[in-house]
Amino acid sequence: MCLPRPFLLTLACVVASGSFAVPPPAPYGPLPTERQLQWHALEAYAFVHFTVNTFTDREWGLGDEAPAVFNPTAFDADQIVRTAKEGGLRGLIITAKHHDGFCLWPSDYTEHSVKNSPWKNGRGDVVREMAEACRRAGLAFGLYLSPWDRHHRDYGRPEYLTYYRNQLRELLTNYGPLFTVWFDGANGGDGYYGGANEKRSIDNRSYYDWPNTWAIVRELQPLASMFSDAGPDFRWVGNENGIAGETCWATLDMTKPMRYPGGGSAGLNAGERPGTQWLPAECDVSIRPGWFYHAGEDAAVKTPAQLLEIYYKSVGRGADLNLNLPPDRRGVIHANDVKSLREFRRRLDLTFATNLAAGAKLTASNTRGGSADQAFSADRVRDGNRDTYWATDDGVTTPELVLDLGGLKTFNVVDLREYLPLGQRIEAFAVDAWRDGQWEEFASGTSVGNRRLVRGARVTTAKVRLRITQAPVAPAIAEFGLYAEPVLLDAPTITRNRQGAVSLQASTAAARVRYTTDRSEPTEMSSLFIAPIPLAQGGTIRARAFDGEDGQPGELAAQSFSVSKARWKVVAPSAAGRVKETPRLMIDDAPASVWRAERAEPMVVVLDLGESLTIGAVSYLPPSGGARGVVDRYEWATSADGKTWTTADTGEFANIRANPIEQTVAFATPVTGRYLRFTALHALDDSPPAVAELSVTAR
Repeated sequence: MCLPRPFLLTLACVVASGSFAVPPPAPYGPLPTERQLQWHALEAYAFVHFTVNTFTDREWGLGDEAPAVFNPTAFDADQIVRTAKEGGLRGLIITAKHHDGFCLWPSDYTEHSVKNSPWKNGRGDVVREMAEACRRAGLAFGLYLSPWDRHHRDYGRPEYLTYYRNQLRELLTNYGPLFTVWFDGANGGDGYYGGANEKRSIDNRSYYDWPNTWAIVRELQPLASMFSDAGPDFRWVGNENGIAGETCWATLDMTKPMRYPGGGSAGLNAGERPGTQWLPAECDVSIRPGWFYHAGEDAAVKTPAQLLEIYYKSVGRGADLNLNLPPDRRGVIHANDVKSLREFRRRLDLTFATNLAAGAKLTASNTRGGSADQAFSADRVRDGNRDTYWATDDGVTTPELVLDLGGLKTFNVVDLREYLPLGQRIEAFAVDAWRDGQWEEFASGTSVGNRRLVRGARVTTAKVRLRITQAPVAPAIAEFGLYAEPVLLDAPTITRNRQGAVSLQASTAAARVRYTTDRSEPTEMSSLFIAPIPLAQGGTIRARAFDGEDGQPGELAAQSFSVSKARWKVVAPSAAGRVKETPRLMIDDAPASVWRAERAEPMVVVLDLGESLTIGAVSYLPPSGGARGVVDRYEWATSADGKTWTTADTGEFANIRANPIEQTVAFATPVTGRYLRFTALHALDDSPPAVAELSVTAR
């Protein structure tokens, strides 16, 4: 008996009934399961990070936070879900429990939950409200339950595994169907641990007994796909930038070591061919620099242009996009995030509203079973149905498809899909345009899988040719499309010199650039850029170009600047100290230049700021290119004379290994001083500490 798929209906049933003159191609390599096909069909969904960290301004809580801290003033699950849906996201994952151990549902197994918070007098359930809101909106619902728990007294001991699995069963049985259960690899380290306040380490290969933990999900939610660094259903892409590899195979070699949650990231970005298992990539990224809401990042929300770039490099490379939308302390998505996400979706909808290939005359170099058999004809690539496909005869692995567009058409996006139930078959392709009586290649790529979007310069032509240039077996192409993005003015370029003067440059000479310094949106009524803007004390510039003829706005550019470092000096270590590079590299406004210590021990840096400043926040930019030298524990102190010091903050740069962006520490109370001391207490993997840049935000 043939059973229908809820998302993708394979042609196997029809073939079995004898409707086709020839059978479909034989499957090739590792194949996706039903749950994986459903996950692929989503393409993009939301992550919602919300817990006590939202109210403590941290990224990772230590586990000692009181439940009373959690008290959103206007929590609105429907607003959160509506924002995700308006952004074109088809599902949502809620952080039911993050590393701090605080539970967003009234768990029977701990008092560290919403039932002991002031929110709704302890009778609230964030998980339930989010699940019900998703059902009302038609979004798939998923859960994240952190394996690491910095609150629980038994973490690191066998007893904790019983606790963790009890909570997992609670979530799997009480909140309806789930499309995913999300596990990550952040495990072990400093924590509260029931008052022990110590560092605990685990063997993340064996401690969680993953096969038996995963079996609980398979038993209670058989269609839920599971995420971790290495599956078992979809994998981490190896970064938190939302970017898949230019080549990104949906398969991975699971016989290699380090293939477990928290294992190494080698091979995850590009995947591995041929691989032993279908294990596609998820690209997780936040719409803000951090994963939880921080008011200081309200001006740092990713722009629609940045979100589009991420989309093309995640969904457009065969992966799924998991975009984090963190609610603020009210319990809703901030207006800045909403606006950017809506505009992102509007532009995406405009792009894919018209497929220029839909009305083209198609000519295929080969069709499976010959032209008389329509089951696998080239017309299948433009019928808008990913369950049908163009296939060639066995042995024809490098076919061509010519599209006569019926006249000159202009486009800049090529859209290509494979028919996934038959495996990932295409290894390389190229696309040509007909110009001056001959074909000219304008696009090419390697892996295709669920979807491949090639976005480039605009092409105007009357004919297009798709060539499969490398494949081990006959390809099976479900969709091929040509699209044109709307024409918009590029964002202005924002630069600042050492003296703190900001310049704005439009991409076209005819455009006018208008800007704001109060974090508001630049409009036609905003200040017109004429001369460099003095910004030595720091601030935020938001700028937009306006067309010289019709005044249409272009892309938004926004950049925040710290205090100018023109007068700064490095007091310690001196140039004759224990490092090879000059210490000036840490304050040269050049992120690529890095100052490194010689030994793996606490490192002290003292800066003379050249004047007394009231400091509201400080920042550390880690070196790029891996964990070596990345500081994860710190102390900041200030002084009026460079002799008597007052500690301003001590803590950790949470999640810096996976998300090595600039780390900003906002002081609870602004401090005043001329001298600033940064102590790198520890660096990842016990390596010698390194600094790409140190910065100060004045109040």
